[in-house]
Amino acid sequence: MTVPASASPRLRAIVHALPLRPHLRVLEIGCGPGVAARLVAARLDSGHILAIDRSAAAVAQARAGSAEEIAAGRLIVRQMAAEELVLSLGEDPYDLVFAVRVGALDGRHPALGERIMARLTDATRPGARLFVDGGDPLRELPLPR
Repeated sequence: MTVPASASPRLRAIVHALPLRPHLRVLEIGCGPGVAARLVAARLDSGHILAIDRSAAAVAQARAGSAEEIAAGRLIVRQMAAEELVLSLGEDPYDLVFAVRVGALDGRHPALGERIMARLTDATRPGARLFVDGGDPLRELPLPR
């Protein structure tokens, strides 16, 4: 996998701080153009990343820039709002979730954040972990069970 040249030092630090393991199923909320998703996919072996964004333009950009990762089966990009997240039939739950600059998870929109957390409960395995930016460089939020 090719490491995206467009990745900023900050985004590289965020992905580096994630407790990734080659086999994990990872969910990125608010993937934008997919740079972080590609960085994560480069660190997965038998794992998988689902990158979601509510913006059709962002999803199109992420798909266009991630052809290699998508073809390898390590990345799927879907257009959906996090508060509407529902796994596809037969889709396994996720081990790790992260979000960068997502207002509903960084405290800017708490009511929306509660709706997203409810969806994450159904989309993650017991023991899954959620990370958002705003720490050094990340902070972990508890997932409700």
